[in-house]
Amino acid sequence: MALITKSDLYYKDYSWTTISGDNPKITGEPDSTLLNRKEGYEILYFINKLADIHGLKETRSGNKIEKMIREEVPGDVRSQEKIKSWIEQNWENSRF
Repeated sequence: MALITKSDLYYKDYSWTTISGDNPKITGEPDSTLLNRKEGYEILYFINKLADIHGLKETRSGNKIEKMIREEVPGDVRSQEKIKSWIEQNWENSRF
């Protein structure tokens, strides 16, 4: 079960564009694919994947990831892998 859903997101200005289910770039794991920080489906997937990897159980943890992506992760850190690593390295020092 997903940690957070669309209605749980802190920011409400996401685009909700669907993509084909057979996209070869989707591997199921954070990878070198660029994360679109304004695409709701990508953000939900990414947050819930990180929550699953790290055993996070509270909606506020998902919102912390969301806020970190939007406000703290540097703009030049763009791939899912690098954003995941940045969040892991900066989790304790985040202002959220």
